[in-house]
Amino acid sequence: MESQAQQLEHAAELVAQADGLLIGAGAGMGVDSGLPDFRGSTGFWQAYPALQRSGIAFTEIANPAAFATHPALAWGFYGHRLALYRRTAPHAGFQVLRQWASRMPMGARVFTSNVDGHFQAAGFAPDGVVECHGSIHHLQCSVPCGTQVWPADGFAPDVDETQCLLRNAPPRCPHCGALARPNILMFGDWNWIESMSVAAERRLDRWLAEVPRLLVVELGAGTAIPSVRQRSHHAMQAHGAALVRINPREAQTPAGHVGLALGALAGLLAIDALL
Repeated sequence: MESQAQQLEHAAELVAQADGLLIGAGAGMGVDSGLPDFRGSTGFWQAYPALQRSGIAFTEIANPAAFATHPALAWGFYGHRLALYRRTAPHAGFQVLRQWASRMPMGARVFTSNVDGHFQAAGFAPDGVVECHGSIHHLQCSVPCGTQVWPADGFAPDVDETQCLLRNAPPRCPHCGALARPNILMFGDWNWIESMSVAAERRLDRWLAEVPRLLVVELGAGTAIPSVRQRSHHAMQAHGAALVRINPREAQTPAGHVGLALGALAGLLAIDALL
C-alpha cells in the first residue's frame, strides 16, 4: 500500500499527464468554504436549530410537500440557504482546479451534487457544469404548470432565523401565479423539472468521448447518496479515466487509483504543491 506521500506524488503525476479533467464534487467540497454539509440529523440541526426545536428532520423540510403544507417554513429554510450561498465565497481549491484545467488541452468539466452554484461563482463556464440535483439559483413552479425554469436573481429572501420562517413574499410562478420553489431535486420529489441537468449531462457525455487521457478528481462525495461516485466510476469504466478521490472519511478506491483521506482544500493544495 502506498503511503500518503506516495499517493500525493502519484496524483500530481496524473494531473500533469491528463488531457482533460472531470471534477466530481459532493457536499465535502463546500465545507471548506464554510457551508454546512447536513451530515446526519446532528449536522442539519446544528445549522438550523429552529427546526430541531420543532422536531423537523432534513427529509421533511427538503421535501416538496413542505411547500404545500407550510410554505413560509419551507421558504425559510431554502431562502436562508439561498442567501448563505450567495454571500459565501468559494474556497481557494476552486482556483487550483481552474489552474490545472488551464494547462490541459481539453480543459475541465464539472459534475456536482451541490446546488450552491459555487463552481460558476469561481469562474467555471456555466455550460460545463452538471448540477445533477439542480440549482438553488433557479426556480420552478411548485404545481408545476409546465416545464419552465427561471433564475432566482429577482428574489431576495428575508428570513427570521430564530424561527426559520420567510418574512417577505415568496416567489411566484410567472406563468400561473402558483408558489414557486427551488429547482432542486428533493426527497419524495416527482415534480422536479430536470431539463437543465439532462441537457448538461448530454454536453458532458459529448466532451468525455473526445478526451484521450481523462482524469477524474472527486472531492467530498460520499456513498450515502452516490450520484457523484457513480459518475466517477462510469468515467473510469467507459472512458478509461484515472481517479483521484479526496475524501476524509471514504477515500477507498479500486486498485491502481489514488485515494487521499483529506479534506477537499487540503488535498488540492497538497497535490498542487508538487506540480
